[in-house]
This record gives sequence, structure tokens and C-alpha cells, in this order.
Amino acid sequence: MSTTALASPTEIEEFGRELDRIRDEVIASLGDRDAQYIRGIIATQRKLELAGRVLLFASWLPPAWVAGTAALATAKILENMEIGHNVLHGQWDWMRDPKIHSTTWEWDVVSPADQWKHSHNFVHHTWTNVLGKDRDIGYSLLRVSPEQRWHPVYLLQPIYNVLLALVFEYGIALYDLEVERIPAGDKSLKETWTQLRAIVGKVRCQIVKDYLAFPLLAGPGFVPVLLGDLTANLARNVWAHTIIFCGHFPEGAEVFTEEQLEGETRGEWYVRQLLGSCNIDGGRLLHLMSGNLSHQIEHHLFPDMPSNRYAEIAPRIRGLCERFGLPYTSGSLVRQTGSVYKRILRLAFPGPQRQHAEPATPETPDLHAVI
Repeated sequence: MSTTALASPTEIEEFGRELDRIRDEVIASLGDRDAQYIRGIIATQRKLELAGRVLLFASWLPPAWVAGTAALATAKILENMEIGHNVLHGQWDWMRDPKIHSTTWEWDVVSPADQWKHSHNFVHHTWTNVLGKDRDIGYSLLRVSPEQRWHPVYLLQPIYNVLLALVFEYGIALYDLEVERIPAGDKSLKETWTQLRAIVGKVRCQIVKDYLAFPLLAGPGFVPVLLGDLTANLARNVWAHTIIFCGHFPEGAEVFTEEQLEGETRGEWYVRQLLGSCNIDGGRLLHLMSGNLSHQIEHHLFPDMPSNRYAEIAPRIRGLCERFGLPYTSGSLVRQTGSVYKRILRLAFPGPQRQHAEPATPETPDLHAVI
């Protein structure tokens, strides 16, 4: 969709200036309230993890197993979504706290932080929804837009999308390797091997911690603790997959061609971020557990703004969109999830294919991320 079909160039640049003003206001107002927020979330997450581990040691009692698994899953979701994702975006670098900084934080998923920051912060957030540039369009695995050329392998995507959800952290880690660049000579085997070793190291740490150390400490409770840890990790993977897909792939999310980026202005960049993102309506608990990625529009507009401020500015962003005649796509979690799965099912089959579809190449689709 052309941004100029929605608003005039003058209006688009004014829209961009209004967004810059909002960002400047928020950044200038950051202070103790925000620092207390992230430190409080980190403290809560650690208490939940400790409570979950302790309860699972009593998991011969079914209520203790359920409560322990729920607490541990909640802790893992918070660590992944509201803490890890946002710290690695540099949202809290302004605090100059070396313990809560994008250059020092390592999270409890198998993707090494430095690899994820390159593929996500740089590639995805720079080239949001640009065919041939943003590899996050379907994660090089799914056809999620009519602009993507159909291939018979997509017939199975409703199945392998469910499998991807279960092992999402592993899929993302392998996806970040970008192994499709090797045959073209854009990436060396040495670099790939170095990255793979880092991933294997993190996988080993997770296996030892969750599937050996804590279960062994439980003695006769080895199996229940093992199952609790496995369930918590699966819950975290499925939840992260759901939130991320609902922010990028429901009906209403637009894609763009590289040609449309020629001469792109600041205002046009903002509009592209807006059109390529979708929000999830909900209350404070949903926003917290989603890492505030339920405000995906606000996040893509201001990826380095502290996440606790997204709910505060969301009404202003929506108001600006209404003023300039720009869409602000938002819906309930049920609605957005249904939209995503409907789209994945529909686009598993040939057509519809819009103009400016991506060219057919030997690398399309890229199946290296199939688990």
C-alpha cells in the first residue's frame, strides 16, 4: 500500500513531526518512576521463579505442581517479554545501570543476545515488512502475505506453524544464523560456526539447568520437576509466538517493496512502521505479560522507548492516526490470533497473489528454519 494514497506528502511529514514531539516529551520526562518500574519487574520475576522452583520440589502434591509450574512459566514469560526483549532494545540504557543494560544483559532463551540484537533490532526494525529485506516476514518459513510467491511447501504451513510455536526459542535461534547467506558467499562458514557454538552453549545451559540440575535436586521428585520445567518452557514459547505473530501478521498488516523505500523520509518511515504493525486490546495484565508488545504499533514507532510508557502514549498515537486519516489496526487477543491462523491457512494455498510479489529464487522459500 502506498503511503501517499493515505495522506499527502505534507501531511505525512507533519505526522512524523508530531511523533517526534511525543518521543521527545517522553524521553525528557524519564526518571525515578521508570527506573523503579523496571527494577520492580525484575525483582518480581525473580521472586516468581524462586517460588516456582520451591513449589515444584513439593510436586508430589498436585496443587504444588500446578502452582509451581504456573509461577515458573509466568517468571519465564516476564523475563523473556517485558524484561529481556526490552532491555536488549536499549530501552533502559538511559539509567546507566550496568546490570540493566543492552550491552551486558543475557536472557534465558537459547538465542544469544548479540545475535538476536542484530537480526531483530537492526534488520527487522530498520526494514520492517519490506519484502526481500525483512526476514521476519513469515520468519523465512511461512507465507503470511499475498505478496510472497507461493510454493508447494507452504501447503504444510498450518502444521509446522504449530510445531514452531512449541519450540519457538529454538526456531528463532536457528533463524538468526541466516544460513541461506552461505551459498551466496555473503557469510563464511567460520562466522556461522562461531555463532552456532554460541547457540549450542546456551542450549546446553538451559538443558543442564531445567532438565538436569533442578530435577536432580528434587531427588524422588525428578520426573514431576522435569515435567514442570518442560511445561513452563513450552508455555513461554507458545505465548511468545502468539504475541509476536499477533503484532505482525493479522489482517491489516501491510508489506512493502524495496522500490517504495527509495527516498524514504522520516515521516514515511513512521507510516511504514504504523502500517506494518498491529495492536492487541486488553488490560494491564495482558500488556505486562506481552512485554507491552500488545502495543506493537507504539513499539515499532519508538523501539527504544521504555515499554511502560506505551500505554500512556497509545491514545495520542491513535488520535494522530484519526487526525491524518491513517489506519490504527487493533483487536482483542482472540480476534488477532484467529486472524493470524486464518491467514496462515488461507495463504497455504495458491493465490491470491498481488502485484509486486517477491521474485522466485532458489532461496524462496528458505526452509533452514524448519524444525
